[in-house]
Amino acid sequence: MSQVEKKAGLLRRTSSSKKPLKEKVVLMYDEIFAKEDPAKNNPRFWDELFLMKVNLEYLESKLESVDGEEVQRIQDNINSLFHHCVQALGEEHQIKVVNALQTLCALFRGVHQKNKSASGFDIINMLMGFDKAEQRMKDLMERLDGLLCGDSSESLKSLCLKLLLCLVTVTDNISQNTILEYVMINSIFEAILQILSDVSSRGQHGYDAVVLLALLVNYRKYESVNPYIVKLSIVDDEPTLDGMGMVVHQALTEYNRQYKDKEEENQGGFFSTLTSMVGSMFIADVDEKLSVQTNEAILLALYEAVHLNRNFITVLAQSHPEIDIPVTPTTPTPTTPTTPLGTTPPSLDMMNNPELPLDPNLQTSNLLITFLKYASIVMQDTKDEHRLNSARLCLIILTCIAEDQYADAFLHDDNMNFRVNLHRMPMRHRKKAVDKNIPSRPLVCAVLGLCGDFLCRRCVQIIHKLLCYQKKCRIRLHYTWRELWSALINLLKFLLSNETTLLAKHNIFHLALLVVNLFNMFITYGDTFLPTSNSYDELYYEIVRMHQVFDNLYCMVLRVSTNTGQWKEAASKVTHALVNVRAIINHFNPKIESYAAVNHISQLSEEQVLEVVRSNYDTLTLKLQDGLDQFERYSEQPKEAAFFKELVRSISLNVRKNVSLNTLSQDVLLKEFSTIS
Repeated sequence: MSQVEKKAGLLRRTSSSKKPLKEKVVLMYDEIFAKEDPAKNNPRFWDELFLMKVNLEYLESKLESVDGEEVQRIQDNINSLFHHCVQALGEEHQIKVVNALQTLCALFRGVHQKNKSASGFDIINMLMGFDKAEQRMKDLMERLDGLLCGDSSESLKSLCLKLLLCLVTVTDNISQNTILEYVMINSIFEAILQILSDVSSRGQHGYDAVVLLALLVNYRKYESVNPYIVKLSIVDDEPTLDGMGMVVHQALTEYNRQYKDKEEENQGGFFSTLTSMVGSMFIADVDEKLSVQTNEAILLALYEAVHLNRNFITVLAQSHPEIDIPVTPTTPTPTTPTTPLGTTPPSLDMMNNPELPLDPNLQTSNLLITFLKYASIVMQDTKDEHRLNSARLCLIILTCIAEDQYADAFLHDDNMNFRVNLHRMPMRHRKKAVDKNIPSRPLVCAVLGLCGDFLCRRCVQIIHKLLCYQKKCRIRLHYTWRELWSALINLLKFLLSNETTLLAKHNIFHLALLVVNLFNMFITYGDTFLPTSNSYDELYYEIVRMHQVFDNLYCMVLRVSTNTGQWKEAASKVTHALVNVRAIINHFNPKIESYAAVNHISQLSEEQVLEVVRSNYDTLTLKLQDGLDQFERYSEQPKEAAFFKELVRSISLNVRKNVSLNTLSQDVLLKEFSTIS
């Protein structure tokens, strides 16, 4: 008995005394893997094969076990199997179509698994014959397109999408999957759009369609013209864009709900009582218990839509009632992927009912709010690689949004206020905000709050872009700017405290320059966007109060810029950028000390310091600095190319695993179609 047969568990025992019998379909597979044409002695061989229940495991194992010379010997039969699979997709007999689709899955997976080191051309040759490949793939894509766009059953459409996801993800690096050249030539883009634009099909297949589109967009995107990129960038059909937004929104909502459920679960009972007694001993345990698997595939789809299609920006702003997906467990349909926690496709009920009556007393939400909540969760813990990638991608998406004029207008619209309950890390100096206490404000306040909580280079750049828009349009945002100034100063303190460690790996002077120039934006242009003159006073108060940080920063950059070394030029730029901050400190500090001495006060109150500041503006001299309201626009290539390459590889591996886990519930499918037939 062969190892393959044992592994697959394909043998059926008639009794303990008799030899086990092979399933008929296994015997037919064995004929395909023999040298002779299987139809030579049985003209009805292929008709009979597709009436048999597919044994995926055995077929894949046989393909994987074929050796080099054997490949040549049976290639004609494998080519013939592929050809007859494609032909069977046109059959009226639905069971044949189901079996053909599943057989194609096994073929793609088995051949690639066996030939990981082979060139794409060799794999194409083994599957369909290189001289016939163009026609075979044209026929396959046309048949799949017809099934997806026609009146096929939902199970068949789901199976078609699973096959396409299987095809796209058979290689770790999708750009090395040469078969996808035929998917570029014979586009199924319109079929994907049709699924997304129709309420019913979107509910059933929207998740797979969006993930498939995101992956196809990333095929050789830097090497050649990808038609999916071109087509996605010009879509202006409102129902289609709304449908795509709905799929992304519900997937992110599902993640947020799962996190919230876990959070509430951990806040009750013995565990909560114990942690309140012993303080932070169990913080690591809490983080682990609250961990929900991120969904980079759906985030990638959101990124591509925001980055490539300016019309999609309007979808971010579509308001609808904020309601939770029902927690009541439902029995999944057989073709729904059994995905890990956090990556589950959204509830069909929610997907099927995008138009909901607006209750004036109900808090409204939109895709952007849901995305901001998602980002606030994943940014809390970035030790895990997937969460770090998720956080980085969230910030790249926010960068694209902050550069878009329409998005900026929506973010700053004072007539469109929202209550955004961001998840924030618990800290000693602040309590967890209660939902009803969160003010209703323009969405830009939530973006600034998120960036202020998770300050890094990208966050500082996002804040800068938003300030440039506020300065340009003279928008006086009522926001607690002191919180942001304090966070920025704390970031400088962190850089100073960890100078030696950080400089071994990073150019910290670039980040320091970005932070200092944010202060320069407030100093130079604050009169155009700060809400009141008091805000200006508070800015100067904060700079003077924390002068030691700026003094220490100046000493550090002066030391580095006057020595020969790797960071000389970068440090020198920070030295020049600090000129106005140091002018403010050197101007007001003596005045404050003099006021305290004259009035015999050992420690001035905030109001007294502010009074000194207000009284001494006239004698302050500042230098005009150019280019503060200019920024470098986001460009994926070349800076982010390596990140996206690895991200797509990770997503591809995850999708492949999930498609394999879900191999397509054959018993239920066959039962469904046998009753139809």
